[in-house]
Amino acid sequence: MRVARFRTATGERVTALAGGAAEPFVALEDPLSQLLWLETDELRTRLESAARGRPLGPDAELGAPIDGRTEVWAAGVTYHRSRDARMAESEQSADIYDRVYDAERPELFFKAAAWRVVGTERPIALRADSAVNVPEPELAVVVNRHAEIVGYTICNDVSSRSIEGENPLYLPQAKAYLGSCALGPWITPAWEIDDPYGLAIRMRIERAGAEVWTGEAGTGELHRRLEELVGYLFRADEFPDGVVLSTGTSLVPDLPFTLEARDVVRIALDGLGELSNPVVVGKEAMQWLV
Repeated sequence: MRVARFRTATGERVTALAGGAAEPFVALEDPLSQLLWLETDELRTRLESAARGRPLGPDAELGAPIDGRTEVWAAGVTYHRSRDARMAESEQSADIYDRVYDAERPELFFKAAAWRVVGTERPIALRADSAVNVPEPELAVVVNRHAEIVGYTICNDVSSRSIEGENPLYLPQAKAYLGSCALGPWITPAWEIDDPYGLAIRMRIERAGAEVWTGEAGTGELHRRLEELVGYLFRADEFPDGVVLSTGTSLVPDLPFTLEARDVVRIALDGLGELSNPVVVGKEAMQWLV
């Protein structure tokens, strides 16, 4: 089963459901954000009973699986590789990442509002004032308003390594800007993933049609449990339309690698599909999103 968001030829944005990998998407009446009002059992019943509906036309364009007031948050330094990469880029404050890796409280930060998120095949952006920029392929959990994990998707947590490396307090500028977050291609319900800690993550970066970087890791390397991250996120906050929490990366290109305009980033996770995004530079190239 796949839950997605589409834009039709008339500009209508609809939530859609495909019962299986080979089945066509059919339109749902409810916005995706309203489905996240439901508890897990009720959501499963709603989706399983809606497998037959109005088919989408062939001209419908796949978008990011997020809408309404749903937010994207992210966790940092949850993999050993991520810790090492942050320490390597932060000459004056490297020990802060070593400490947060083993701390009781995880690092959590706001990433994007729904309207700022792009879907597969849409461009991601690099900050024009950043010298080193990288994609960060991550398993993202989709959480309902009741703090239950109800689905999984792929997140590209695009980041400025040079800005964050200059000072950890610059993290919001390194992480949250126009074009820095991609989700997709759709949401796979949690009950269809047997083991979220047994998924392979693969990333490939292409430049002028040639592969310039590739890597593979697995969610089994995750240093924290998914429920722990969600629990901390909900400790002192509420998410009436649910939240997407990106859980950190274990694939970080070594310095001095940086993305360039017209690169293409492809991220695949077992059972979740592939998220593919071309690269542009600067907020001017993302004005279509506004």
